[in-house]
Amino acid sequence: MSFATDLMNTALIISFLVVSLAQIMSMIRLVIGPSTGDRILALDTMVVNAIALVVLLGIAQGVRIYFEAALIIAMLGFVSTVASARFVLRGDIIE
Repeated sequence: MSFATDLMNTALIISFLVVSLAQIMSMIRLVIGPSTGDRILALDTMVVNAIALVVLLGIAQGVRIYFEAALIIAMLGFVSTVASARFVLRGDIIE
C-alpha cells in the first residue's frame, strides 16, 4: 500500500469518529434540550451529521449511489425542519 492510501484510510477513520461523536452529542441535546427550538435545531444537526456519514460511507466504499441518497436525505431533512418550525410557531403546517 502506498502512503496516499494509508493517509486516505486514516482520514476516513478519523472523519467517521468525529462525525459519530457529533451525532451522539446532537442526540444528547435532543433529549435534554430545554426548549422546543433546541430540539428542532438538534434534529436538524442530526440530519446534517447523517448526510456526512452517508457521504463518508460512499467515499469509503467507492459507490456513487450513496451520494444520491445523501441528496434525498438533505431534501427531506430541510422540509422536515421547516415543517417542524412552522408547526411550533403557528400551530399548523399548511395554511
